[in-house]
Amino acid sequence: MKVRLSLIVSVVVLSLFYSCTPEHSKIIVAKYDDSNITMGEFEKEYAKNVGSLEKAEKDSLSDYKKFLDLLVNFKMKLRDAKVRGFDKDTSITNELNDYRKKIGVSYYLEKELVDKGIKVLYQRRKEELRAKHIMIKADTVSKEQARKEAEMVLNKIKKGEKFEDLVKKYSDDNYSKSKGGDLYYFTAGELPPEFVDAAYNTKVGSVYPHVVQTRYGFHIIKVTERRKRKPRIRVSHIMISFKSKDKNRKPDEALAKIKEIQKKLNNGADFAELAKEYSEDPGSAKRGGDLGFFGRRRMVRPFDEAAFNLKKGEVSGIVRTKFGYHLIKLTDIEPYPTFEKDKESLKKLYKRARYQSDYKHLVDTLKTKFNYAVNNSSVDKIVDAADSAKFKDYYNHTFSNLVKDYVIFSYAGNNNVICDSLFKFIKGDKVYTNKIITKQNLLNAINKYAGQLLIEKKVESLESEDPVFAKLMKDYKEGLYIFKLQQEEVWNKLKVDSAGVYNYYLAHKKQYVMPEKVDLSEIYSRSDSLINKYYKELKNGANFDSLAAKYTERKGFKKKAGHFPVMEVTRSELSKQAAALEVPGEFSKPFKHSGGWSIVKLNKKISERLKTFEEAKAEVSSAFQEEESKRLENEYITRLKGIYNPIYYYDKLKLAYKKDAS
Repeated sequence: MKVRLSLIVSVVVLSLFYSCTPEHSKIIVAKYDDSNITMGEFEKEYAKNVGSLEKAEKDSLSDYKKFLDLLVNFKMKLRDAKVRGFDKDTSITNELNDYRKKIGVSYYLEKELVDKGIKVLYQRRKEELRAKHIMIKADTVSKEQARKEAEMVLNKIKKGEKFEDLVKKYSDDNYSKSKGGDLYYFTAGELPPEFVDAAYNTKVGSVYPHVVQTRYGFHIIKVTERRKRKPRIRVSHIMISFKSKDKNRKPDEALAKIKEIQKKLNNGADFAELAKEYSEDPGSAKRGGDLGFFGRRRMVRPFDEAAFNLKKGEVSGIVRTKFGYHLIKLTDIEPYPTFEKDKESLKKLYKRARYQSDYKHLVDTLKTKFNYAVNNSSVDKIVDAADSAKFKDYYNHTFSNLVKDYVIFSYAGNNNVICDSLFKFIKGDKVYTNKIITKQNLLNAINKYAGQLLIEKKVESLESEDPVFAKLMKDYKEGLYIFKLQQEEVWNKLKVDSAGVYNYYLAHKKQYVMPEKVDLSEIYSRSDSLINKYYKELKNGANFDSLAAKYTERKGFKKKAGHFPVMEVTRSELSKQAAALEVPGEFSKPFKHSGGWSIVKLNKKISERLKTFEEAKAEVSSAFQEEESKRLENEYITRLKGIYNPIYYYDKLKLAYKKDAS
């Protein structure tokens, strides 16, 4: 059943890197009616069904034969679906269109944005850049004024004025202003995408020729360095703190002490041993100064810069940070990961850092392609009619009747979108629920809706442009056909009447067995000395139930005097121990159980027996339905064979996946 289902509804497209001669591919392995199934088709479908070419090549001739039977049955069913006119069935067509719209959008965005985006990220992140910038914010002036000021500053640079001087005079980034605009090292995915794109397209020592806008403001960017990135490094350090347990230590004494240690290193002393003896970083000293692996910007800048400039095995000079003086040794460099290994983390990074920006660019491209146009007159009328109402008030407000049929935008010729459609789209959207219907808010909502509709429009032509998506849709359509055939030929004809189920029970009753069970009680203790004390008391004639009610430590069982519900013998160690006892009332020796010790008493054994019809009814009904389904399925296949007269060339399957066979 699993093989058939995966064949029918599989939406996984397997890329087969398998080369064979055209003659081999054309070998006929089966016929039905006037159609052939070739070796090439068989090999492709079989490999897809088992999950890989490698597994397909290793399977047996018997496996191939079974699959060929299923494949022929599948093909005959598809022929029958065509004869019945399923391709003109509106319910199937509607479901297929709905699937195309939903899956198509996801598929298109994944392929067009995510797949491309993560490949660009992967390549870019092999390098790290260092850049300076001048940022002009638009918080105290308009965006247009901020842009004009940034362009004015850029023109000054182009005319030869010094970048660093203009940073001091114009930049609104107080963090980097005192450092000449320096942003330190970064890689793709760590700064706004517009900034990253500009920086990666600028040569070292050059200024990007255009003003760059990000959500923070307008930037003028100068790239100062580009180099191979070390994803993470491992270092050890020896630190002498400015603060010492010795309150009499003078500031210069910390420097003198680190110099003494440096001298020992230069004379051949072991770095790790010196760290253990002298380092005043308690967290790493006991590990020989080891700080483990870390990436850029995880440490304070002087430490970070010194560490990442080292080669493996090198020791830095004396580095001063706010914590003290350091000697740093680079012990390992993490290699750049393969694309496959890094793929999932790249996806997360891409969706966080770039997806929205790339999505906007894609929508803008589709707007041009499909002649998108906003009807500003309608927008103004809607805003005026709303009179400061909120989006959530649309369906409870009189103004909706006035504006619901206004065309708010159009695309792809005669596709006109009315106001009512927009509000249905954003109904329940938390972004808009409590917002007032201003012109900007309405335009933002229109843009969101337009993005979805434009992508759906693009997806309409995807089958003719993308073979992989076309195969995906073909598989789904065939799955719908098979489902409808099963419905008509099996499920609708399946009759589960009580008489039939009962007769099935009578014919198979030996299969429905009530297993052996036990009724038991237990005394449990976490202490072996206590359990042995209770066992001794039992041997001396103490009442088991009384001891259990008084001493058992299993939560909730004192009130029950240790009594368990009736259970199958194989259920637990308790039931197995109880079943090993011969006579009701007999108790076991103490045995280890549940992190403590147990003694069990057999209250009663319930022998194995056949289930009554009522006890087995659910199981019997399920088995009866399965048997009837198989019978109806076999009858249907037999009818199809009578119509299409299939012929199977099983001997040809010996050549399957033999590259040189012909």
